[in-house]
Amino acid sequence: MRGSVLPIENNLEETILNFIKEAFDKKCIEAVILPKRIPSGDSFAYLLIKDKSILEGASPFPPVIPVQGAKAISSLTRQGSVKKKILAIMHPCEIRATIELFKLKQTTLNNLIFMSYDCPGVLPLSDYLENPDENDQTFLAAQQKWDSKDMRPVCKICTEFSAPASDLHIGQLGTDEGKIFLIPNSSVGKEFLNAFGLNSDVPLDEWEAEVEKLKKERENNKKDAQEKLKTKVEGPENLLETLSSCITCHNCMRVCPVCYCRQCYFDSDAFKFPPDNFISKSEKKGSIRLPSDTLIFHLGRMSHMIHSCVSCGTCEDACPMDIPIAQIFNLVADKTQQVLDYKPGRNIEEPLPTVTYQEEELQEFEKPYSETYIKVEETNV
Repeated sequence: MRGSVLPIENNLEETILNFIKEAFDKKCIEAVILPKRIPSGDSFAYLLIKDKSILEGASPFPPVIPVQGAKAISSLTRQGSVKKKILAIMHPCEIRATIELFKLKQTTLNNLIFMSYDCPGVLPLSDYLENPDENDQTFLAAQQKWDSKDMRPVCKICTEFSAPASDLHIGQLGTDEGKIFLIPNSSVGKEFLNAFGLNSDVPLDEWEAEVEKLKKERENNKKDAQEKLKTKVEGPENLLETLSSCITCHNCMRVCPVCYCRQCYFDSDAFKFPPDNFISKSEKKGSIRLPSDTLIFHLGRMSHMIHSCVSCGTCEDACPMDIPIAQIFNLVADKTQQVLDYKPGRNIEEPLPTVTYQEEELQEFEKPYSETYIKVEETNV
């Protein structure tokens, strides 16, 4: 793999903002989508910027993800392609989610240019809001040292911290101090570097080595974290206990980028029952919880989108009850995606496993099921 070297001017954020301004001047782009701090100063919002002077104070590397970038892209392009060249700077998980939405026909990608970066993770939103100024410094220090101890649990075990599906990637790992790599992942990315007169033939051996090293560390961390989580959530009783504080606000669904339905079944009239239904259930069980069917909601949502879950963590940030919902979904998504041999957002050309048919698919699961069924039948006889 090869790319370009870009010197850092004062700091990384300023360097990238100057790069974007120059991209405007060179007519490489006509607009940019990236986060900027909101007027109150305690959070960030995605802006579609046409006037490059508004880039002052923008934050290409925000310390939190209040809104998943894929939802921002979907709101812009759901009804059709943009006619101007737009650069979108997002976390790798946000780009991967955008690609999944494209496969689900919830966005269009024409004229969009994606830029990603080596992502150390982001801070838990609730922690950040307690003291934004102090946590800005915490995040900056963590970013410079690539220290993820203060980051969200799913960020600490993320192995997809670079985005091969982006057009242009900012590599920080394995670089000399005061420099970054610009890595083209597409012909569009190469054209971008050519417009800047940058040599895109610099070997990236150091970056690739550091990425692989960190991936192995994260894989080990993930294995340990998932084993600990299994003891708390595996089995219906444990899962129900973990979800027992759920207040059915459905925030996790509303912020999820790949929960794209205009109206969720669980919010529809089909899931609203007459009083007699609840009375009947309470008579059988002695009592029922209101609102009811918490577990069904989470399992239903999981079955709907788990193959496209990118473990972005926004569901856990949005939960007012601090349920480790992103960690639970990460655990199930990891196993499901391994079975399907599918990595969401890995490749825009890779079809969704739920919309493709293979005659010999998943046969390894049929034999154990058949053997179990036969044993049950023999026992009954």
